[in-house]
Amino acid sequence: MLSPESLKKIDREIAKYPADQKQSAVMAALIVAQDEKGWLAVETMDFVAQYLGMAPVAVYEVASFYNMYNLKPCGKYKLTVCTCLPCGLQGSLEAADHLKARLGIDFDETTQDGRFTLKEGECMGACSMAPVLLVNNKKMHDYLSKEKIDALIDELRKR
Repeated sequence: MLSPESLKKIDREIAKYPADQKQSAVMAALIVAQDEKGWLAVETMDFVAQYLGMAPVAVYEVASFYNMYNLKPCGKYKLTVCTCLPCGLQGSLEAADHLKARLGIDFDETTQDGRFTLKEGECMGACSMAPVLLVNNKKMHDYLSKEKIDALIDELRKR
C-alpha cells in the first residue's frame, strides 16, 4: 500500500518509541502516508492501522481530529490561512478574502485546475507574525500582504 521508502520513514518514527508503544508513531505515519498519496483514503488509514498494530477507528480518530490531514483529495497546494481572533485582528480575514478572490474559490474548495485548495486554520502559534498561511502543512508564510500573497500564488503556479 505504501512504497518501501515511505515504510522506511515510518519505521524510523516507530524506532523512537518503546517496542510495545509503536502506535505512538501514528501521527508521523499518517503524514508520511499523506505525503506519498496526497490524501488519506480509508484504505490508506487501514493500512497504517494494520502496520502499527492498532484499531482502524483509532487511526480515523487521529486523522479526523487534526486539520493537517486531508481526508479527501485536494489541490497540489493546500493553503491554510489562520483565521482565529488574534490573527483576524491583524489582517488574516482580509488576506483570506484576497486569496479567495485571487483563486476564485472559497474555503474548502479547490481551483478548477486542481492546483490550489483553500482551508481555514485555527491557531498556528504565530500570532505575532500574522497574517500567516501554511503551504501543504510544511512551509509557513508570515506577515502576509496582498503583494506577498500574489507573489506566492505566482511562484506556486510556475511549479
